[in-house]
Amino acid sequence: MIAIIDYDAGNLRSVFNAFEAIGQKPFITRDPAELKKAKAIVLPGVGAFGDGMASLKRMNLVEVLNEEVVEKKKPYLGICLGMQFLANESEELGNHRGLEWIEGSVRIIRPNEPKFRIPHIGWNNIEISKRTPLFDGFNRDPVFYFVHSYHFEPQSPPSSTCWHGTTITASIQKDNIFGVQFHPEKSQEDGLKVLENFVKVI
Repeated sequence: MIAIIDYDAGNLRSVFNAFEAIGQKPFITRDPAELKKAKAIVLPGVGAFGDGMASLKRMNLVEVLNEEVVEKKKPYLGICLGMQFLANESEELGNHRGLEWIEGSVRIIRPNEPKFRIPHIGWNNIEISKRTPLFDGFNRDPVFYFVHSYHFEPQSPPSSTCWHGTTITASIQKDNIFGVQFHPEKSQEDGLKVLENFVKVI
C-alpha cells in the first residue's frame, strides 16, 4: 500500500489518480498509525516551504516520517515541495528548517538571462546525470512538467538536472529516499513511467 500524505499542501487527487492509472491502490492519510502500515510514503506538495513544514509538525508527522523513512528505510517519494523538504533549510519567505535528510539548501531560482522567467512553469527536458531506479528504461532526455520558484541546491550531485537560465535540480536520491522537483502526475507518459519505477522499488 502506498500512503499519500495529506497535510493541507498537496496536489493529492492528481497524484492519487496517477497511481491508480498504473494499477496501484494508494490511500490518502494524515494518520501516523496508517503511515506505519504503508509499504511506501509519497509526499506531494504545492505552496510555501515554511507553511508546509509547520503543517507536518502540527500534525505530528515529522516524528513518524523520521522513524519510517530514515530508521526503517521505507521508500519515500517527495514531489515538488515534498522534495524540497528533504533539505536542511529553505530561504523561502524567511529561513525555515527542513527534514534534514539530504544535505543542502532551498534557494530562489536566479536565472542568468532575463528571458527565463520566475516562477519556472511549463515543460522541460531533464538531463539524467546519475543512475537511479526512477529513470530505469529511459533512453533519452525525458520531458516533465515544472511549477516552482525555488529549487533544492544539494551538497552532493543530484540524479538529474534541467536548465532554466541556471542549472536546477530536477531529482535527487539517497538510498530509499527519492525526490523530484517536477510533477510526474502531470507529466503524461514519462511521469507515469517514473511512478511505475518507484513502485518497482517498493
